[in-house]
Amino acid sequence: MNVKAQLAVLMVFIGCGSNVIFLELMINEDPGSGNLITFSQFLVIALEGFIVTTRFLTVKPKVPFTAWLTLVVMFFLVSVSNNYALNFNIPMPLHMIFRAGSLIANMLMGIVLLGKRYTPTKYVSVMMITAGIVVCTIMSAKASSTEDGAGEEDMLWLPVGVFLLTFALVLSARMGIYQEVIYGKHGKHPKEALFYSHALPLPGFLLLFSDISHHWSLALASTPVSLPLLHSIQVPVMLLYLLGNVVTQYVCISSVFVLTTECASLTVTLVVTLRKFLSLIFSIVYFKNPFTVFHWLGTGLVFGGTLMFSDIPGMIRASREQKEKKI
Repeated sequence: MNVKAQLAVLMVFIGCGSNVIFLELMINEDPGSGNLITFSQFLVIALEGFIVTTRFLTVKPKVPFTAWLTLVVMFFLVSVSNNYALNFNIPMPLHMIFRAGSLIANMLMGIVLLGKRYTPTKYVSVMMITAGIVVCTIMSAKASSTEDGAGEEDMLWLPVGVFLLTFALVLSARMGIYQEVIYGKHGKHPKEALFYSHALPLPGFLLLFSDISHHWSLALASTPVSLPLLHSIQVPVMLLYLLGNVVTQYVCISSVFVLTTECASLTVTLVVTLRKFLSLIFSIVYFKNPFTVFHWLGTGLVFGGTLMFSDIPGMIRASREQKEKKI
């Protein structure tokens, strides 16, 4: 693994892991700030792409503009649904476990839309992931119902959050297939896709203006804290959390992009899966989220099924065989 790839692995752990921390800090302060977070991420990444990728729109897109529109609508809905689900009593560990179960939706879409068939091992792995998510969802619902102040009305909102996460999961898989079609026709241009997928949806946030404005006001009114090394300057704590979330989101996305171009899929799978698992553990321990033995069982099923689906042992054997042939 070259130095560039090693740096990318390090930044995936730092960027993506820190992003989850800042997200949970924001949600703990203001559970309804999902749309504000999503808009801020889109705006910053779009500005970076506007300057660096398109050079102030002087670089013509390599993919037809109309081809991005469908992808953009799906990406916007996925991002908003994932973050908005946190408004409906979805615990952060459940949020992370759900998003780790994307293989289920990918397999279903592959079977329905592309007519793909899979090995028995992959079907078993998806059943493990499904079972794990179901167990964690049920236990999280029970944990929410026993929390202090959690009434019947709060419990009624939890299925709405689960529905939003499920919708985002399925639509994300459909988006991945559509993206493959675009790349197949016009070649791979991930940086261009990153810019247009974040820039074109920005007008859509006008529909959420009142919500974003409200939570921006709450962020400005949050507890002021002194900046490190600049104790005379005080900034609302939620603005610092938001800034940290946006910066780490950019680092996370950029690092994953570098990793996919520099490393084999085995390395990418291992790094991303391990990063999600470590983020989950940190969230449980540091933020003291409720996590029972059944949650651990569900988590083990999800991540075990993910590794089984990726066929890590088979990929390792294939890699060894290729090295032996070269020798």
